Amino acid sequence: MPHALTRNPKQHHLTDELKAIWQLGWPIMIGQLASTGTAFVDAVMAGHVSAGDLAAVSIGASIWVMLLVTLIGLTLAASPLIAHAVGAREYSVIPGITQQALYQSLVWGVIAWLVTRAALPVFDHLGLNPAVTYKAREFLKAISWALPAFALYRTLYGYSASLNATKPMMVIALLGLALNIPANWVLIYGHFGFPALGAVGCGWASSFVIWLTLIMMVVWLRVSPVYRDTYPLRHWQRIDWHAQWRLLKLGLPMGGMFFVEVSAFSGISLLIAELGTVSVASHQIALNMSSLTFMIPSGLGTAMTVRVGQALGAKDPAYARFIGWTGLRIGLAVAAVMATFMVLGNHWIASWYTRDVAVQTMAATLLLFSGVFQLADATQVVAAGVLRGYKITRQPMLIHLTAFWLIGIPLGYALAFYADMGARGFWIALILALAFAATALVGLFHIRSRVKHEATDDGELQTL
Repeated sequence: MPHALTRNPKQHHLTDELKAIWQLGWPIMIGQLASTGTAFVDAVMAGHVSAGDLAAVSIGASIWVMLLVTLIGLTLAASPLIAHAVGAREYSVIPGITQQALYQSLVWGVIAWLVTRAALPVFDHLGLNPAVTYKAREFLKAISWALPAFALYRTLYGYSASLNATKPMMVIALLGLALNIPANWVLIYGHFGFPALGAVGCGWASSFVIWLTLIMMVVWLRVSPVYRDTYPLRHWQRIDWHAQWRLLKLGLPMGGMFFVEVSAFSGISLLIAELGTVSVASHQIALNMSSLTFMIPSGLGTAMTVRVGQALGAKDPAYARFIGWTGLRIGLAVAAVMATFMVLGNHWIASWYTRDVAVQTMAATLLLFSGVFQLADATQVVAAGVLRGYKITRQPMLIHLTAFWLIGIPLGYALAFYADMGARGFWIALILALAFAATALVGLFHIRSRVKHEATDDGELQTL
């Protein structure tokens, strides 16, 4: 039986909560670092073929990542529902919630695959070198085959995390990263009779590895005793339209929030294409490193959803608030360490990705902005995770919409092209946009967590 959160609501000990968050969160953080490490490996290995291959991965990944992250948001809906059920010790409802979420995630994965096919003509209108255009388009076509598998995997990921079983996901992610390196080596550079595909080989290798991670997750759920009482892959229920609507009400705003943020980054990558290959490659290095370090507070945000959801399911809103503030402090401390590392090691980090001197120089400058960016980014992602535990998803979506589409992109475009700041202008705008989002989300948590929560007839918590 999964271990539910049990605690005297009057006893809020910081050291106890730090230990609980650490035990739940560190495997998620390492697992997500390993998952993002795949993109890091792709960028490094493609960059050592040529700056054009690195640029192709960057442009192709701008659409791929937009769909991938949106899928993460859409498939997160089951996580707070399962966490609340664990907190309330209502284990019998967990398989049904997970099955309905799997039905929905499969549909989302197929839709995402269709969107990639519709987006392919975009590459012909970006003014890129024809060779880069071809490689970017073929990279996206190859990697898009993984989208249905990724959507299913993320739903099972949320199911396992909500049961406090996070170490298996870490191991699976590390295995995926380990497999991605030789798969890239074979397909990028051409070994064992395979042609040297360059950037396109990254796409096929990543697609292959994502399907393997789904298979490994399914096998682990089947053999591990942790899931025995809530195992969702048997006695399949029919589609329950009420449950589907319940998931949609949570998932659509979360998918929208994730889409707003990642589309801003992807849109900026596409706009930077007008500045030339060096700017594109340099931006990709800074963005890739930011995405890598982002996985630590992102994993913490996932842990916050589980911890807060379990506390609310156990009808302990005071403890849920305490957990939320504790998580925010941890996130800010971690971000400060990562920011220091990126600012002091900017030239060294840039040298990991490429030997091109022009790209290294510009990337080192952008990494300074990326270091400052860490503080606001960590705060907003942890706050969003806390709010997901409260089942609050609509307002965070609106906050992200304002931050990125109304502040970040317009301001970045003005600074880059009218103030002649180039790629630096976009990074300054992103820092300001994320600072707004972080402030607004923390303020929303502060206000909403003070409001008394009551249980509704269907077992959900409704904020009065």
